[in-house]
This record gives sequence, C-alpha cells and structure tokens, in this order.
Amino acid sequence: MRVLLISGNQELSGVMTPLPLGLACVAAATEKAGYEVRFLDLLSTPDWKTAIRNAIASLSPEVIGLSVRNIDDQTMGNTRFLLAPLKDIVALCRGLCSAPIVIGGAGFSIFPESTLAYLGADMGIQGEGEVAFPRLLSWLENGRQGPAPAGVYLAEHPHAYVPQAISTDLDALPLPAPDAWLNSAMSPEWRIPVQTRRGCPQDCSFCSTGMIEGRHLRVRSVESVTEWLTSYRRRGFREFYFVDNTFNIPLAYAKELCRGIIEARLEIDWWAQIYPKSADTELADLMARAGCTLVGLGFESGSEPVLRLLNKKFKPAEVAEISTIFRAAGMKRNGFLMLGAPGETRQTVEESLAFARSLHLDALKISAGIRIYPHTPLAVRAVAEGIIRADDDLLLPRFYMAPAVRDWLPERIARYNSL
Repeated sequence: MRVLLISGNQELSGVMTPLPLGLACVAAATEKAGYEVRFLDLLSTPDWKTAIRNAIASLSPEVIGLSVRNIDDQTMGNTRFLLAPLKDIVALCRGLCSAPIVIGGAGFSIFPESTLAYLGADMGIQGEGEVAFPRLLSWLENGRQGPAPAGVYLAEHPHAYVPQAISTDLDALPLPAPDAWLNSAMSPEWRIPVQTRRGCPQDCSFCSTGMIEGRHLRVRSVESVTEWLTSYRRRGFREFYFVDNTFNIPLAYAKELCRGIIEARLEIDWWAQIYPKSADTELADLMARAGCTLVGLGFESGSEPVLRLLNKKFKPAEVAEISTIFRAAGMKRNGFLMLGAPGETRQTVEESLAFARSLHLDALKISAGIRIYPHTPLAVRAVAEGIIRADDDLLLPRFYMAPAVRDWLPERIARYNSL
C-alpha cells in the first residue's frame, strides 16, 4: 500500500523552526510495517499546491495522512485560527485522487470529532500514530473487517466511543533517521526536536497534554536516545531541544539521561523545559555537563493562591530556588507568565510581575488569558461562570480571563514590557 504523509503546518513560531518530529515517527513506524511512504513537509515548501500535486501524481497514494499541529495560535485578542489552510489541503487532495484522508497530530487529538468534521476528512487518529496508523492501514487492506483499531475516528460514526491509542513501550516505536524527514537544504544550525518521554500526570487545570499523550508517564531507554542523538551528530547536527513537557520528571531518569549523553561525548547544545519542582543542584550540574544551555521555567504565576487554582504543585519560593540553581550552573533561563487565570486580581498580577522581575531571567514571555480546552477543570469552571456553553466543542478558540482584570490587564502588560 502506498502512503503519502503530509505535515500541514506552515507556521513559523518563536526562535525555532517547528520540525514535524511526530509525523516523522509515524512515517518510520509505517515503513517498518512494510508500507511504501512518501513524506512531504509543507513548512519547507513555498508552493504547497504544486508540491502536493507532484507528490500525488508520482506516487498515486492509496491513503493520505495529514498532520494537524495546532488549532490556533493560543493568543487572546487577535487569535489566528489555523485549520482553514488545512481545509484547503484536504480539498486539494480530494480533487486529485480518491484515496481516503486520515487526520492526526496533537491538534487533532484534542478535538478529534470537531476537527474531523470541520476538515471534511474520512478518518482521524487520536493518540500515538505510530501505533494506530499501521493498524489502520492493515484494517483497510483487509476490507475493514471488524471494528476499527483503537484511536481511529470514522467520519461516518461521529459520536462513537474511541479508546485512545497509547503504547506502553516507547522503545518499540522507531525513531526517524535524519535523511528520512529532514530537508537536504537544512542548515546544521537548526535545532532538532527530541522526545524522550510521553504522558503527564501533573493535571494542571488548563492543560491538554493528557488528551494528546495520556496521563501515564512513559520513557525511552537512555541507550535508544543517545544512539539516536549520535546518528544526528554524525550527520552534522549539534543543536537540539527536548520537547518533553517536563524534562526533570522523573528526576532519576533525567539524571540518567544526562549521564548517558555525557558518556557518549556528543558535544551537543540543547534546551529543555523544567517543571519548577523536583530539581536539584546535581541535576543542573549534569544538564550543564551534558550540553544544556537554556531551560524554560513554566511557572505561570507568582501568586500562591492562583497557582493552587491552576493545580500547580509548587510554590513561588520553590521556583526562585530552582531558578537560582540553574543560573548558578551557567544556563540561561526563560520564564512564562500566564495572567488572567481563575482568582486573578490586580494585586496577584502585580505580585506575579514583581516575582518574575526578582528572578532576573534572560527572557520572559507574558500571555493574557488562557485558551480553554475541552475536558479540563478550566472548561468546567468556564461553564459554571457562564463564559462558555456546556455544548461548546471549543474548536473555535475561547479564552478564560478573570473578570477582575479583563479590561485592565492588556494595558498593564504593555507598560511592563516597555520598561
């Protein structure tokens, strides 16, 4: 069976190019299962229509997979809805061939039913595509006998219960080789995404990670990660960023991984996200020795009552201590404030801004308002407060903003940023 996999993201964000690691992993698993795969990354393709036409003409795919990275840019105010361009991609594929179109990716996993309906595709996969997509292809080859595999949504059964596709053994899922998905014109200075674990048990009140990866935390073996990094190092890449939601959880695994990178003598430069709890001097020193030069601290607020309402399991004092530890280890520190949360007042905003200033961070990103995702405690609260309807599928972006700061907060952030 011939398969065309398209990474539909065409949005550049931040200082790093968002390379399609997830779809590349699906491609590797699909090839391992014996299928012929063509990988098309539209981010590096200026004329995406011609690229798709050429790919379909040369491959004559029997199935087309399209990855949905983001639904929107999560920015309250001038929000950009990112599904409309993907709808155009689906329509173009429809007009060029009769192959069924399968949607997947992080964005789809959050909004499976509504995304499938909006895009007008045939099927979708929630959860780990490396598990579900090869099984879906086999199911199609066998004439759709029996129920669809776990994780597979069908357009003709929009409200059927679908169990999430999750693997308990990440080492069983192949990682993509550099030449399988990276454009030959890519600069070796580009940062390559690395994922060593999936799932998050933290239960932050606003977070969608559980719908994407599940709550059960699973890790790859240190050996598989270092071998994969070595293959990219030999290809000329030395800059990486760990896309793990929390690099320091579990703490013992994070330390073991750093020791593996040190022993492999990779001499790489990498970044990671730190949950500001369960980190110590030993971890910071190991990360620095392994090549980490920057950590992101997602503390969201400097007010203890607001942190409790967000279900954060740390206090501002712990954030300050951990920030100092990483600063002493020689790493840059980026911080993130998410203002307007439940319980937010002018006083808690000022408390958060003063706290962030006291950390002497290398960079601070401040957002106003919180994107509401389905099946989260924040969504339940928003319904109770009349901000959203109980039947709102939330595909079109909706945001929570504490009433006490709604009209005042944007101007206050602007004044802070101008200092």
